[in-house]
Amino acid sequence: MCNLDSWEDYERSLNKSNFIRWDYIILTASNEAQAEVYQSQIEYRLQNRRLPADTHYAVLPDPEGKRVGSGGATFNVMRYIAQQEGTDVGNPFKGKRILVIHSGGDSKRVPQYSVCGKLFSPVPRELPDGRGSTLFDEFVIGMSGVPSRIREGMLILSGDVLLLFNPLQIDAMFHGAAAISIKESVTTGKNNGVFLNDGHDQVSLFLHKQSEEHLREMGAVNEHNCVDLDTGAVLFDCDLLQALFSLISTDGIVDEKKFNFFVSEEARISFYGDFLYPLASQSTLEQYYREAEEGVINDTLLACRKQIWEAVRQFSLKLICLSPAEFIHFGTTTELRNLVTSDVDDYEFLNWKKKVLSTGAEENDSFAAHNGYIGHAAVIEPDCYIENSYVLGKSIIHKGAVISNLHLRDVEVPENTVWHGITLQNGKRLIRVYGVSDNPKGRLSEKAGYLHTTLEHFIQLNRLDYSDLWADQEDYLWFAKLYPVCDSAEEAAEMAEILCRMAAGTALTEEIEKWRSMPRESLCSSFNLADAAVDCKCQRELESRILANKFVYRLEQGAYYKDALEVFGQRGITKNIYEALMNDALEAEEPLRIRIYYALSRFMKEHKAVFEKQTYDVLESLCFNEILDMIFQDAVKNLPDSSDYRIQQNEVHVELPVRVNWGGGWTDTPPHCNEKGGVVLNAAIKLNGIYPVQVSIRKLDQLHVEFESQDVGVSGSAETVAEIQDCYNPYDYFALHKAALIACGIIPQKGEANLQEILEKLGGGIYLSTQVIGIPKGSGLGTSSILSAACVKAIFQFLGKEVDDSRISEIVLCMEQIMSTGGGWQDQVGGLTEGIKFIRSNPGIHQELKVEYVQLSEETKKELKERFALIYTGQRRLARNLLRDVVGSYIGARPESVQALEKMASVAALMRFELERGSVDDFAELLNEHWELSKQLDAGSTNTCIDQMLIACQDLICGQFIAGAGGGGFLQVILKKGVTRNQLKERMHEIFQDSGVDVWECELLV
Repeated sequence: MCNLDSWEDYERSLNKSNFIRWDYIILTASNEAQAEVYQSQIEYRLQNRRLPADTHYAVLPDPEGKRVGSGGATFNVMRYIAQQEGTDVGNPFKGKRILVIHSGGDSKRVPQYSVCGKLFSPVPRELPDGRGSTLFDEFVIGMSGVPSRIREGMLILSGDVLLLFNPLQIDAMFHGAAAISIKESVTTGKNNGVFLNDGHDQVSLFLHKQSEEHLREMGAVNEHNCVDLDTGAVLFDCDLLQALFSLISTDGIVDEKKFNFFVSEEARISFYGDFLYPLASQSTLEQYYREAEEGVINDTLLACRKQIWEAVRQFSLKLICLSPAEFIHFGTTTELRNLVTSDVDDYEFLNWKKKVLSTGAEENDSFAAHNGYIGHAAVIEPDCYIENSYVLGKSIIHKGAVISNLHLRDVEVPENTVWHGITLQNGKRLIRVYGVSDNPKGRLSEKAGYLHTTLEHFIQLNRLDYSDLWADQEDYLWFAKLYPVCDSAEEAAEMAEILCRMAAGTALTEEIEKWRSMPRESLCSSFNLADAAVDCKCQRELESRILANKFVYRLEQGAYYKDALEVFGQRGITKNIYEALMNDALEAEEPLRIRIYYALSRFMKEHKAVFEKQTYDVLESLCFNEILDMIFQDAVKNLPDSSDYRIQQNEVHVELPVRVNWGGGWTDTPPHCNEKGGVVLNAAIKLNGIYPVQVSIRKLDQLHVEFESQDVGVSGSAETVAEIQDCYNPYDYFALHKAALIACGIIPQKGEANLQEILEKLGGGIYLSTQVIGIPKGSGLGTSSILSAACVKAIFQFLGKEVDDSRISEIVLCMEQIMSTGGGWQDQVGGLTEGIKFIRSNPGIHQELKVEYVQLSEETKKELKERFALIYTGQRRLARNLLRDVVGSYIGARPESVQALEKMASVAALMRFELERGSVDDFAELLNEHWELSKQLDAGSTNTCIDQMLIACQDLICGQFIAGAGGGGFLQVILKKGVTRNQLKERMHEIFQDSGVDVWECELLV
């Protein structure tokens, strides 16, 4: 496909230094205001790397705001290039490849494009890099391959015609000019320009808007009823450019007197009528003088034509007929609407579609939208076209209407009506309302139509005077002062509805009087008074809003964050999109909010982006803090009532086992457990014959709190509540002790309070001591959470409170949020009591745990105890960082992670089943399966050393798994029948010797 080839050339022009590009791309504009809009559009694309940076870009308005015609604008381009190249270069066009796009029209037939220019009007195609296309983008993309086909010269294009072809078709061997043509039906040709081929691929005559009969008489129509259509694309070689340039220069320097003679409103020279006509071999000077193209024939124009004829007559006009190629003319509002609605399927091969960068009513394919934000309650009837607009609330857009550049809410737009919003330079707003088929060039005196009636009838219906619509202007619809200037968009919409009622004859007298009393502008004056920069900025912000909405929708549907990011294409997330997403996050529910934060953090990390001084780690922290806060807020609601707390025992000592995890690990971790529920199978164990997790609490006479961590030999005290509330430092030896006192309700989590008063009410001070005996940090045996559970259990016994294990688990979960360590609930449940536990929770913020003890036969218990072994790896992995990695992969919807978590839950249930039926071997096989799922969830679960340890004992074991999250700590294995722990121990000592790798004494408490 030619557009695919062009896209590849376009990408090369952006990325390859040796690719041949345009030296100049120059746009012409009607005035300074339009030129500023064009320039801002170019700069926006340059900033976002959408245009080749090495090309020289310029936007040239008609000089001094005068309308000088497309020929005058071309002379102005020549002057600009000569000034850029300098006076000592001879022919300033020599060796230069120049693209000129004539785009300085008022767009009277498609008025909604008169402000920002038809050149930047939407094209119903989403480009491969994710952005919506415009005519300008299509020009740049489609013409990217042309520079490599020409040695030098200028390609001139018409800004309202889209020409699609493969540049390889261009034969640049010509002297003078070459007209690029395609075959089109005679019915199309009669409304455009047609070239008459002399039989040798040279243009003999240029026939502009001739009747079908005349075209046939001239022999311009072939046997297939097709003509050689003038596409508006013409190539000039350097000699012809120099010849034309000589008309406005003296000795190679622009002569202002000559320039002003040719470039004037009086002459208004046409590029197509005045430059091309003399190049046709059969044209005559007499007929040339009679040609009327853009302006009125007068003495100045005739004098200009005489000199042009003499300068260019020596050159010829070659005919380059392209096939396959497409010629698409954006001529009138009706043509535009039909092109993007009923006819869009005809251009499916160009990847055109009805909806481009639009959101809302996705299932409704009866209307078209480009950069349209459609609310769910809005009703859009068939064949409507929405562009650069919000349509919200209970708005009704009736059949065939066109909405452009508006923010509508709860309005009703009549069928086949155009509503186009404009922001004026004074900040006020108006909506230009007219019929889709209305011709702004129509006159009152010629029964011109307006809003399904006529201008004459409109005046009569509302008892208006001629002077209400026209002052000194002629009675064209283009000049009719119909549109009230309003203070707000809402008022402008109200006046638009009134104007529609006036045309229908249903307006109230007071509405007509309100309309008459307001300052009003015409299509023409509003175009000249428009603040196009504001409206273009709003369009970009809307595009950002729509892209953000589509991205969030994908996240909401469970898409992998990388897939969701494809919405933004190559541009990625811009500052505007970032701001829109942050606003979305603030308004979203927690599950979606954390996903927005996480996806943003990943994008920022991968692209080294910074927005508003926020880096990826700040966004990542926002994500995980949301999770912590969500769990904490739920836990706070259920904190114990401390009003009747009294010390009931002088001293309490609690000893707990640690746990080994078998199935479902990570499914118990927020937010997975809150969204999907959790399923875990684990068991309690002793190590070296003892319960390794131990906590002591006793009453003190002094009214303060003493802490001790016996296993690290550190002690301290707190004299104030503030000291205890400061429990967020992960390096604080007593963070866990402090969090326990807060989570149990003894110390308030926030606010000021007097510690001595709290303790006096309790009946004494508190000494709280913890230790984990003989277990290295990072063991994977859940010691931290079980230690928290032991603290909570000891505190409530100390206070004489009966609290069940489920309540203790909830409080431990709260502790972990207070300490910002995160984590799930399986560890504390696994270590609070002996036995093998099958633990489940349903989805929900508040996790209500159902704990079932797995019932084994005595024979199975004995076999399992004998065949279970723990191997210490001698390695340690930090669970805090691991937690973010694994939970992040779930939040980001990484497919492998989501799939692994889903399977882990079912594997846990199957493990229980196999144990209860006494099949330790099948249980071991499921451990192996779970081990593979764990590695799928987190590649860091294993490493080379761990793999070597498992390989070293493969002949001795039939089941293998990691304790905890993996990456270090303990390995769990199920020995083959007949293999003893001593055999395993000897093997590990033999291979790993004094490395610390060893088989530990353990006892399953089943």
